[in-house]
Amino acid sequence: MINNFRLKPHILFQQYRLLTLKISKMKKYTSLFLFSALVLYVSSCGQFNFPMEFPSTTSEGGLTTAEIVQGLKEALTIGANNSAQSASKTDGFFKNSLIFIPFPPEAIKAKNTLESAGLGNLVDDFVLSLNRAAEDASKKAFPIFKNAITGMTISDAMGILKGNENAATEYLRSKTSTQLKSEFTPVVKQSINNVKVTSYWNPIVTNYNRLILITGGEQVNPNLEEYITDRAIDGLFKLIAKEEALIRKDPAARVTEILKKVFGS
Repeated sequence: MINNFRLKPHILFQQYRLLTLKISKMKKYTSLFLFSALVLYVSSCGQFNFPMEFPSTTSEGGLTTAEIVQGLKEALTIGANNSAQSASKTDGFFKNSLIFIPFPPEAIKAKNTLESAGLGNLVDDFVLSLNRAAEDASKKAFPIFKNAITGMTISDAMGILKGNENAATEYLRSKTSTQLKSEFTPVVKQSINNVKVTSYWNPIVTNYNRLILITGGEQVNPNLEEYITDRAIDGLFKLIAKEEALIRKDPAARVTEILKKVFGS
């Protein structure tokens, strides 16, 4: 009698499958019910806005990318301001061996010829005028550099922060040199007129051309405006690099809270 109530294996398997399907359907209905309840709840609470922007990635030391970018730009801005002030002083270029502007290399034959002829004073006066023009132009350099710095996009903030002591300055140079030259050239042109560079250059050309009629040689005619512009910008970048290195190394040079936070971490 008992054996008559035993279910065969294939019947047991079918019932097991039916039970599994029922459980699966119950899970789906439960999930759907919970999701619907959530939607109704959110709707009753008003509009729900999912965040479209997430906080900047936090790097080591608890700094965000935005903070690092702000700190780098702050360092460059302060460096540019200090550099322009230093370079624009009398002898700011002329007596600073790091940024001193020498006689144009492409006209070096004229320099050597005049010095050999005992006219070195003409050369000295001209070289002084080159540096005076750069010093005068530096008075208006900071706003130009500041605009370039604030408008610059920094794509590898952490790499620059952890780079060498002038990594930010070199990044600035690579991204803004063309823009800076374009905006700085008119300033230099005005400074050339202010300090009368050509009045010191013309005697050199006149005397050199007179001498080469005897000794032989080619005339020289360097683009003084471009030469002074390039050397002035290069000199300012060198000074900014020094300021950046100081901020990285010396806590006393970190004069704002963001500098202390970024470079002190």
